[in-house]
Amino acid sequence: MAKVHPNIAVPVSPAGAVVEEEQQQPTVLTVWRKSLLFNCEGFTVFDATGGLAFRVDRYGSSSYGGRRRRRAEDVVLMDAAGKPLLTVRRKIKLSLSLGEHWVVYDGDASDAGAKPLLSVRRHHVGLHRRASDKTLAHITPLGSSSEAAAYVVEGSYGRLSCAVRDAREGGAAALAEVRRKESVGDDVFRLVVSDHRMDSALSMGIVIALDQMFGGASSRTSLLPRSWSA
Repeated sequence: MAKVHPNIAVPVSPAGAVVEEEQQQPTVLTVWRKSLLFNCEGFTVFDATGGLAFRVDRYGSSSYGGRRRRRAEDVVLMDAAGKPLLTVRRKIKLSLSLGEHWVVYDGDASDAGAKPLLSVRRHHVGLHRRASDKTLAHITPLGSSSEAAAYVVEGSYGRLSCAVRDAREGGAAALAEVRRKESVGDDVFRLVVSDHRMDSALSMGIVIALDQMFGGASSRTSLLPRSWSA
């Protein structure tokens, strides 16, 4: 059976070029749609050396770590030690035209004063959708003066082939991408982060929102109820 995490040697940079090369190299993570904890659903994310980078461990109830009650709409991204880094929270919209809407918060959103970072909204599919329209979602940095979406997600999450791009730069290079990982099945994929505007944790927060919107109805991989795939 193929390994879940990558086994990639870390390149050694020439003397005096370490900082420059690190800035140019994309961050490659391996995402496994499975929790390492028994009787939990979630994600386990490995770095390029096979070390644990992030995790999502979600029990069937709204309890979190046995310590407090948590909103059923919350999914919490943690570091390897279990510290909350981001909370991805579903927002219920009365108008269907607004689409499914998620907000990514800094840290634990159950704490007072948690700062909202991003809004991730499912792309509204009209009656006359063009075949060339590959838009899945719109991402808006919160606190920005502009109401226009700053980024778009294009491609197919269900096929593990989608990318986050700058909405103002048509055909721009991807800031972050979900790519299929060969020979390990649909529950394991790569997350490649290539732009400093989208760090690894924030990119993983977007992946969590996409998984809830488009990951399918399988109870094995679903953290919250979902209705359709793309």
